[in-house]
Amino acid sequence: MAFNAKFAISSNILKSISQIENAKAIIENSPLLPLYERQFKNDAFLKMAHFGTAVEGNKLNLSNVKKIIDGKGEEVMGKERDIQEVINYRKVINYIDNFSKKQISQDVIKEINGIVCEKLVDPKYAGNYRDKQNYFVNLVTEEKIFTPPAPSEVEGKMLEFEEFLNSPLTLDIHPALKAGIVHDRIVSIHPFVDGNGRTARASATLSLYLDGYDIKKFFSLEEYYDQDILEYYKAIENGHKDLTIWLEYFCQGLAIELVQIKERVLKMLKEVRIKEKSGQIFISERQEKIVDFLNSYQRLKNKDFKKLFPDISEDTVLRDLKELLKNKIIAKHGSTKNSYYSLK
Repeated sequence: MAFNAKFAISSNILKSISQIENAKAIIENSPLLPLYERQFKNDAFLKMAHFGTAVEGNKLNLSNVKKIIDGKGEEVMGKERDIQEVINYRKVINYIDNFSKKQISQDVIKEINGIVCEKLVDPKYAGNYRDKQNYFVNLVTEEKIFTPPAPSEVEGKMLEFEEFLNSPLTLDIHPALKAGIVHDRIVSIHPFVDGNGRTARASATLSLYLDGYDIKKFFSLEEYYDQDILEYYKAIENGHKDLTIWLEYFCQGLAIELVQIKERVLKMLKEVRIKEKSGQIFISERQEKIVDFLNSYQRLKNKDFKKLFPDISEDTVLRDLKELLKNKIIAKHGSTKNSYYSLK
């Protein structure tokens, strides 16, 4: 029997979708500085890599994950598996960002799992359906939540899912709901020996991108899940019995994330005073580097100048800072040798 998603459009779902649409419109139509667009994307990329693996027990902190993303993994002290998980998830995000096909297929889902599981499982299992029984386990409590289909049923159920996903049935389903269904089906079928959760989350994000809801690639759902992992597992468990419950949770998470980004965008537009017609304030390459430094470390002191610009005089750096102060992009605190700069 062909798969067909059965759920109700509850008031909670309608509320979340309304918030999603409102935030999407504001974010996509706001004249953000190119610098800040890059920063928003970089922040989302970092959060996806960090929280996407932290949800499943990865112990690396945000600082170490950033080092791995920046190609400085040799500086990170941690379990080899944790480091490899982040490396793999970074590759998955790049795969999604550069995806050129028009739809999600079984092969695409297998490719995602193959990247997720690289060097973490026996190569015969990376990107291939399982040949043994597995279980969906709450990694916090180690409790078995439900038993997925038998190995002999996996391929058939994934085929049914693929047919549904690319059928006219999905044309009337809002992209947020469709992405939630993608997550639910992959988790419910649990088609792989390992990496099912990461594969599900990445595939759901890809689904949103393909349906025009990449929203400048500013968002990351993973942080929402990690904030209350037990609630995440509870929503999956309840959604396994009633898809509506899971979709309420999924849409609420997307709405919360996008509303937060919308508020950041509006705050930034107000503070930087981007003019509606001109759209941009010119920022030099050095000034951009200063802002990047402040985004990463929050404070910039005079003693940091040489580290940031070893071949540039202090007077030149101070002129760059003066221009950033004038445009109200940064703020200065104090007036002595202990003074420092921060983003507004």
